[in-house]
Amino acid sequence: MTGTDEDAFRIIASSPEGVLQSELWKILGVDSRKCSRIVKKLLDTNRVERIEHRQDGIKTFRLIARKGPADPYCLLAGDELIPCIACDEDCVVEDCARLLDWMYQLAISDAEELSSDSNKTEN
Repeated sequence: MTGTDEDAFRIIASSPEGVLQSELWKILGVDSRKCSRIVKKLLDTNRVERIEHRQDGIKTFRLIARKGPADPYCLLAGDELIPCIACDEDCVVEDCARLLDWMYQLAISDAEELSSDSNKTEN
């Protein structure tokens, strides 16, 4: 694996508890100096945070990915906003009646849209 910023960020982001900087350079296959430069870029762009950590009496840093803003398109399906946004119920997603109704409505509207598209192409 090459030691690029994106590779480093993906590795850090894939671990919820973060990655030790002393381990990151080994994973990336780069020397510790190159890893420090990569980490500095990630810190400067505010993509990760660095927390001092002692391992076997040796100081290192735990790198944790910062969460970026949510993509608003992940909350939409078609023109419909997911009902969970304004919901204050404590529920299990698989059993949520509001969410199931919303998904059924999406399926119906998608089927209607496909049907109307196929009718247009047949004519």
